[in-house]
Amino acid sequence: MKLESLKDLYLEQLKDLYSAESQIIDALPRMAEAAGSADLRKAFNDHLRQTEEHVRRLERIFQDLQESPKGQTCEGMKGLLKEGAEMTKMKGDPAVLDAGLIAAAQRVEHYEMAGYGTVRTYAEMLGKTEHASLLERTLQEEEQTDERLTELAESHINQEAQVVR
Repeated sequence: MKLESLKDLYLEQLKDLYSAESQIIDALPRMAEAAGSADLRKAFNDHLRQTEEHVRRLERIFQDLQESPKGQTCEGMKGLLKEGAEMTKMKGDPAVLDAGLIAAAQRVEHYEMAGYGTVRTYAEMLGKTEHASLLERTLQEEEQTDERLTELAESHINQEAQVVR
């Protein structure tokens, strides 16, 4: 893809996010299955449904742009999810493994927040106010997921991991 304008970069970044979200949809069921905590499992399953909505929002934007979302692989997300997959295969105390799953999931959330903040700003600059609104909503949901994971970690999962001997 040739980047000659902010619109070209916007499209390239949207494709990257679409790939990232699609990869997350594949990974979340495995993370939920690996979670020992019912609260963490529910958080992963809830985020799966939310991520499916994120993909639908991106598809609306691509439709408006009359562009295909396909054709790009987000290598950054691929690496983050590979690390998360390694955590799902580890053996050990369930609380410690859950703390590790949260750490992996929060890396993913922070990567997404960076991407959505960037494309939201591009959309605003390009006068795509409806796109900016959709992207802002997704950014807020990613931030809420990160906060929920932090709350789970701080309320009990990290403490349970700490008392393991």
